[in-house]
Amino acid sequence: MASSEIEALTQALARLPGLGPRSARRAVLHLIKKRETALAPLQRALEAVAERLATCGICGNVDTSDPCGVCTDPRRDARSLCVVEEVADLWALDRARLFPGRYHVLGGRLSALEGVRPEDLAIDGLIRRIEAGGVDEVVLAMNATLEGQTTAHYIAERIERFPVRVTQLAHGLPVGGELDYLDEGTLAQALRARRPVA
Repeated sequence: MASSEIEALTQALARLPGLGPRSARRAVLHLIKKRETALAPLQRALEAVAERLATCGICGNVDTSDPCGVCTDPRRDARSLCVVEEVADLWALDRARLFPGRYHVLGGRLSALEGVRPEDLAIDGLIRRIEAGGVDEVVLAMNATLEGQTTAHYIAERIERFPVRVTQLAHGLPVGGELDYLDEGTLAQALRARRPVA
């Protein structure tokens, strides 16, 4: 049996997404085995993040500074604003390095079943950013779910009075996907969004 401290570490890791009890035990054993090269650096990194963790007051990103590194990056195009549901979506899009603008994190999506209303999200902050001027395009990068699309439509209606171009991420067939393996919703969206062959 492991000590109560080791067991507490195992249980803490097991609560992380993607790690169950067995994976957590393997991770703890690895950390113990590689104490100097794995455990100590992990401990230092966790302490540093815990001390400096902040939510960006401009976009809602999570970083170790407020405003975050994305909002303070002078190379970013402040005229383009990409609206995402969660910080994980911002990180995924930014990792691809395809969007040169800035972001706005809503903190969720509208959901009648879960009781998430417009005032529960950072929609008013988005409106204030657009009202302040300097934004030419708003990209609605919501997930292709019913709630995500409902959120996108709600935001589009709220900002239609502003002189900004509102766009949405394309949905449909993934690159390399085979029709045989796609669900009906993806196929229907791909057919609705069809375009002329160039």
